[in-house]
Amino acid sequence: MKLDILLGLQWGDEGKGKVVDILTPHYDVIARFQGGPNAGHTLEFEGHKFVLRSIPSGIFRDDSVNIIGNGVVLDPVLFMEEASDLEKSGIDLHKVLKISNKVHLILPTHRLLDAALEKSKGSSKIGTTGKGIGPTYTDKISRNGLRLGDTISGFEKSYKEALKRHLDRLEEIGEPVDPKVLEDMEKKWLGAIEYLKTFSIIDTAYEVNGLLDKGKKVLCEGAQGTMLDVDFGSYPFVTSSNTIAAGACSGLGVAPNRVGDVYGIFKAYCTRVGSGPFPTELFDETGKKIRDIGHEYGAVTGRERRCGWLDLVALRYAIMINGVTKLIMMKSDVLDTFDEIKVCNSYRIGSQITDEVPFVMDEKIEPVYETFPGWKTDLSKITDPGQFPEAFKQYIKFIEKETGVPVVIISTGPDRAQTIVLSEIG
Repeated sequence: MKLDILLGLQWGDEGKGKVVDILTPHYDVIARFQGGPNAGHTLEFEGHKFVLRSIPSGIFRDDSVNIIGNGVVLDPVLFMEEASDLEKSGIDLHKVLKISNKVHLILPTHRLLDAALEKSKGSSKIGTTGKGIGPTYTDKISRNGLRLGDTISGFEKSYKEALKRHLDRLEEIGEPVDPKVLEDMEKKWLGAIEYLKTFSIIDTAYEVNGLLDKGKKVLCEGAQGTMLDVDFGSYPFVTSSNTIAAGACSGLGVAPNRVGDVYGIFKAYCTRVGSGPFPTELFDETGKKIRDIGHEYGAVTGRERRCGWLDLVALRYAIMINGVTKLIMMKSDVLDTFDEIKVCNSYRIGSQITDEVPFVMDEKIEPVYETFPGWKTDLSKITDPGQFPEAFKQYIKFIEKETGVPVVIISTGPDRAQTIVLSEIG
């Protein structure tokens, strides 16, 4: 059995949570393979809204297995808060969730370091959410990390060493920590560690490969988006992990030959949170209109998202490095009222026109647009693809032609029911 991968193709916030929830009935296992609690996957159904930060989006189906993979960094305190809220909603999380013993833990001082380091950058700051993700991945790569499996017995020495290292660093950059503040944070953190231990803690590689060997269908869920990948994104304005399809292999312990379909999610336009290049960003009333209609604010942080037209140069690049086989277009309904819609199909850099993403994506890039008539139709009320207006059909056909990949799902609103499936999935 092959495992399928679902990931974002832009700068995150594409709507992965909703799509995973829709795809879940077709899969036995949902596995999160990277990222931390800075990502918020929003799901809406039956009049309720849920924001998931670390927990896979398949937990609302009680017959599925959900796995937090080794490539994830986990904040025990935020996890406990998120899990407790879900359990209050009637979800038996202990029944459906398993956690890798190799996930790296976000320590209280990681969050303090994140905020202090971001502050020290001044105007060149990355735009981090301050959740401690970057410093945790830094410790992982420098071989100083603390993993969930380490807490089963005798982790105090490693924990104290990490704490001292972080406190010394904070002292160096002029951000000493109030001992009382640290004491309170530690108390919560240690209590949350005990809560984590009440879940099924597994070796992800054996678990996922074993499930595949038994014929189980597995869907891998990514966080953030391709253009935030630490290697292939708009560096240095990126996240700290590999958000691309290859990250699913290292983040769960599966071989590349076990990968089946790769679902790539994108919005009918583009958004970005935080600092960094964004070639199609709109600074005018059009950008504001997209933000307002699309409610473009961070699910976890509440931060205002930057908005712009669809960028096919970046989208084709993301499709290429991920090996995307099926496309999913989100928030099409946000553009319902526009008289005309633009799509960037190439970049002008100086006197040169290119359809490739350059080494440095900076302000020198001028997007070259193609303009389409707006469909001027309320897509949120449509239940059958045959009802799509002709202008919207042409928009989809253009995207499929330029990317070479079929669009198989179209989202026309936030609710689970506002989803139109165009071809076979799962």
